[in-house]
Amino acid sequence: MSVLDIPFGPLRACGLRGALSGPFDLDLAPGRCTVLSGPSGIGKSLLLRMLADLDPNQGQVSLAGVARERMPASAWRRLVTYVAAESGWWEEGVAAHFADLDAVRALLPRVRLDPALLQARVAQLSTGERQRLALLRAVVQRPRFLLLDEPTAALDSASREGVEQLLQALKAEGLGLLVVSHDAGQARRLADVHLQLDEHGLGEVQP
Repeated sequence: MSVLDIPFGPLRACGLRGALSGPFDLDLAPGRCTVLSGPSGIGKSLLLRMLADLDPNQGQVSLAGVARERMPASAWRRLVTYVAAESGWWEEGVAAHFADLDAVRALLPRVRLDPALLQARVAQLSTGERQRLALLRAVVQRPRFLLLDEPTAALDSASREGVEQLLQALKAEGLGLLVVSHDAGQARRLADVHLQLDEHGLGEVQP
């Protein structure tokens, strides 16, 4: 089965746990945004990383009914893609991080970025520019779910608005979103479901 044969579908976790966190049960729908909030250090980033199979974990996880263990880790991470608050960069030039430059070039203005940035060196980028480029790097891989860790924390209001509009458009196309955010206003704007992680576990925030 090719990665691109996996349709948009629910991302489900049952008994997902790590050495110091969980168990968590999640049922995330395609085409919807779940915002995850909670105190710093409670384990929100770890939960996203476990869903993406980046940190050691146990439990049952599936996408569109296909169990995670049925596909290579690299294929899973392309479909269920984690974008850290500060993502890594492994080449000197920005363009080297994108297999499809035409696709990313078309998206740059939507997040208030100049296409000329593709010719820049990573070291020349601001934190906010790196943050938005990391998001686009994930988007052009055509995932089924994006797991975003504070995707607008370093952005001004105009750039944040551009990112939120892009996320809404992706959601309308069927992409599922799990977004860690401390911004209550952003949660109201984006969330179809708002979850809170605290010392008592994971629960839904009622509107």
